[in-house]
Amino acid sequence: MLRLENCEIVQGTFRMTADMTLEQGQKYAVIGPSGAGKSTLLGALCGFVPMARGRILHEGSNITEADPGARPMTMLFQDNNLFPHLTVVLNVGLGIRPDMRLTTADRSRIADALARVGLADQAEKRPAALSGGQQSRAALARVLVQAQPWVLLDEPFAALGPALRNEMLDLVQGLVAETGAGLIMVTHAPEDVRRIADQVIFVGGGAAEAPRPAAELMDNPPPELKAYLG
Repeated sequence: MLRLENCEIVQGTFRMTADMTLEQGQKYAVIGPSGAGKSTLLGALCGFVPMARGRILHEGSNITEADPGARPMTMLFQDNNLFPHLTVVLNVGLGIRPDMRLTTADRSRIADALARVGLADQAEKRPAALSGGQQSRAALARVLVQAQPWVLLDEPFAALGPALRNEMLDLVQGLVAETGAGLIMVTHAPEDVRRIADQVIFVGGGAAEAPRPAAELMDNPPPELKAYLG
């Protein structure tokens, strides 16, 4: 369980509050207008954005001041965060050993992850030699080898076409189902919410609201969400 307890994030004139409980194994979509604070919320969870007040608890332990690398979560960014000078193997290996001193066991684990995302034959290529979808798969393989209880996605598939984006969402859904991880995914697309989410966190009006069932919320949105969806 992940708990945001009376949290407030302040960045200049921007303020956002959050108070919610997130359950392990659930898939959460984070939606709301541009600039409302969706990515900021994920950044705070991961430790990249400081909080003005409140606590973040994981299974009852206070992780509010923990370094990003010490938190029980991994984050996939919009640009996939692949290093252009490294091969796919080494980019994925960074998820295990930042010093890249990979053991035989590490390389076996990486090979398994690449096979599971369909990149077994691309291991020695560099990111520039991959398609956009393959780059996303490489980034997912790195998430997979980290094996954290929580996976956070900040619109990593936004630049992909609809068919490929759906394919990646289905792959993510399968991977988190295998591992039992919780998923928190920022998206602008209502169809993504319907495809993958169990719960929705609406961010708007200076607050990240507590999760509500996705199907119910999308079928009968409150006024602020309805205005956003159009």
